[in-house]
Amino acid sequence: MTHSPFPSAAPDFSDPLGLLRACHGRIVAHCQTLERLVPHLSAHGADGEAREAMARVHRYFSTAAQHHHADEEQDLFPRLATAAPDLAPLVQALATEHEGLARHWQALAPLLSAPERAVADLAAFAAVIGSFVAAYRAHAAKENEQLLPRAADVLSPEELRELGARMAARRGVAAPT
Repeated sequence: MTHSPFPSAAPDFSDPLGLLRACHGRIVAHCQTLERLVPHLSAHGADGEAREAMARVHRYFSTAAQHHHADEEQDLFPRLATAAPDLAPLVQALATEHEGLARHWQALAPLLSAPERAVADLAAFAAVIGSFVAAYRAHAAKENEQLLPRAADVLSPEELRELGARMAARRGVAAPT
């Protein structure tokens, strides 16, 4: 088996399951940024680098991650519950986890928006980050390992095209052809 020396293209809306998996990778990368924040804030305070990282994480989880959850809750989960009724318990558990992730975000978002509040109590900020990161990592792993492989098995090419089109529409971009 030969491997190309060139990286493969990132998934797009023509590969909605690949796009969801890639989003999980970006979520984990942003979680890693969050974990580096507390030591940085401890050593350097809320300097420009910390403020920029906090703003970047806030933007991501306020926009892209929200679209990602809507993709799953409004389009993927209902399709899977219908196409594979045995997935209904997993789909329900993941939807419930989304509610918990939203609560974690509600605790973290105001701190990312006000770095001086985060610096004022680094131990509390670290605890909020720890809960958020642990919940998101476990959730992304469950979706990658349990949900997305089954989705690839049970969804038809037409259902995947429709899923990709709805995901694109949610972001205001042209649907794949």
